[in-house]
Amino acid sequence: MIRKINGKNVKVTEGLFRKRMDVNIDYLKELDDTALLQNYYFEAGIIIPGLMMMEDPVNSGLHWGWEAPTCQLRGHFLGHWMSAAAAVVANSGDEFLAAKLRHIISELKRCQELNGGKWAGPIPEKYFEVLTTDRYIWSPQYTIHKLLMGLLDTYKYTENELALDILSGMADWFIEWTSDMKKRKPEAVFKGEQAGMLELWADAYSVTKDDRYKTLADTYKGQGIFKLIRAGKDALTDDHTNASIPIFQGAAKMYEITGDSEWKKMVEDFWDCAVTRRGMYATTGANAGEFWIPPMKLGEYRGDRGQEFCTVYNMVRVAQYLFSWTGDSKYSDYIEKCIYNGFLAQQNSDTGMPTYFLPLTTGSRKKWATKRNDFWCCQGTMIQSSTRYPELIYSADDEEKKLYINQYIPSVLEDRIGGTDIKFRQSLDMKIYDAQTLFDEHSSQEKSRWKLEFEISEGDEKQTDENGISEITFAFRIPGWVKETPQIEINGEIIKEKTGDMTGGYICVSGRKSGDVIKIYFPSELRAERLPDMPYQAAFVDGPIVLAGLTDDIDMIKGDFDRPEDFLDAVSERTYDTFIWLQNNYRTKRQTKSFKLIPLYDVKDESYTVYFEEKGD
Repeated sequence: MIRKINGKNVKVTEGLFRKRMDVNIDYLKELDDTALLQNYYFEAGIIIPGLMMMEDPVNSGLHWGWEAPTCQLRGHFLGHWMSAAAAVVANSGDEFLAAKLRHIISELKRCQELNGGKWAGPIPEKYFEVLTTDRYIWSPQYTIHKLLMGLLDTYKYTENELALDILSGMADWFIEWTSDMKKRKPEAVFKGEQAGMLELWADAYSVTKDDRYKTLADTYKGQGIFKLIRAGKDALTDDHTNASIPIFQGAAKMYEITGDSEWKKMVEDFWDCAVTRRGMYATTGANAGEFWIPPMKLGEYRGDRGQEFCTVYNMVRVAQYLFSWTGDSKYSDYIEKCIYNGFLAQQNSDTGMPTYFLPLTTGSRKKWATKRNDFWCCQGTMIQSSTRYPELIYSADDEEKKLYINQYIPSVLEDRIGGTDIKFRQSLDMKIYDAQTLFDEHSSQEKSRWKLEFEISEGDEKQTDENGISEITFAFRIPGWVKETPQIEINGEIIKEKTGDMTGGYICVSGRKSGDVIKIYFPSELRAERLPDMPYQAAFVDGPIVLAGLTDDIDMIKGDFDRPEDFLDAVSERTYDTFIWLQNNYRTKRQTKSFKLIPLYDVKDESYTVYFEEKGD
């Protein structure tokens, strides 16, 4: 099995992804501990200073929206926050966040003790009793799952034993509750958006080997949707998207702890149903509102409430599982599209806030969350998303001594692969003049973001042969959007013949040593991605990057969409931002009215249009 490299061993360096990570980290730091804990305090009977009587709710300092004490989903956000903060601490050692996280864990333990030693939740335990009735209750298992996830991640990333102790007490509560439900109301176990519970308990077992967690995983493995997937039916159409995806993350984790291939096939069949046979928008979304659209009905369901961000985040996690089992580059291609057209496109570059849905109609606008008055589910997954970049870039096969370069994000890796220590750096292929970063003006691709440089800068001499050659093979993913053979240069020498194996979606380079520099250029092209049910409508994509037309009233372009170069011109402009020259910018030509197209992830408050209708000459 291919190993996911621990995020603490990868440092994202300069550029777009580093900036977005830093915006997110700033937000994690600025949120007040008391406000994050407010609903846990209320449930434990702890009076927040100054709030015995709330005379001025607007200025009380409380979090509102889905975190308001009046909301049945209250408290879910803290679990996301703990997971995100723990990942940052593990990656960078950020002591401010580490101290903040330790304090929050200690306060959660205080709440648990005041609640009797087991329950540590931000909602009443009686919410779970409502699941035995026909009364409506908004997702109590979803809410508690986020707390449990945050506790487990805090332990996994920071080795905080107190977090594991709190999780253990909650496990005892769930053992009692599920045992009672099996006797009184078995179906209640699978109500209240329980989707994440299977993976949570299976993961807790894989970490601790505590049989209580295995018992709970076995309790939650009887998901009804599994029968439909096994039968090869369309189990997803009109089903709640984000209530179904995590169920298959659970199936994936069950495969990893049991080795039962039936679980693996379940996840593969889900992918076939959710992606292969259903199709997706150019941005990767396949939902309308919060529900799966029918297979290949993308045009019919295109609207303002598509691509809920949680679904993008969770499908990336499913793709990670599948890649680790197969090494198939198609899963990394999918993740790349999600990164650019979901993780980045649905995050405000200034505030870090998400847009819940990603509108895809004419003259769309992104609706951004506020920092303290919304706390949608997507606000929770958004703060986790950018903390995952370090673990998405590389993977390793220790038996084959192979390093997979999955995503092209400037970064430094330090790890041990198959017994060999390795330090590996990737960056944009640029030169430095007078402390300014400039593209190499002597190169024919000097302005392309896909001209990359990789350096093997360190290794243990004892782990190489007499010539200092490492045993590691470097597998560079050839993106599915590459239009022609990649160009390769090793230590200044252009390699005209194929270098190693270029089949199976990878350039495999071996026989390298410390100090070697590998340069690769991936030629991209501008293309139209048509809707399967309305092929006269298409989005324009440059490499993996969906473009947005800055127009609120034009949704028709004159020209042959198979030849976008006939009506789109590239726009180059000197900048002082992430890239020295504008990347992936275009302007229409030979149209009644001209407008500009930019990466969808660069759109903030402008009106934009992604899908255009083809008008013949």
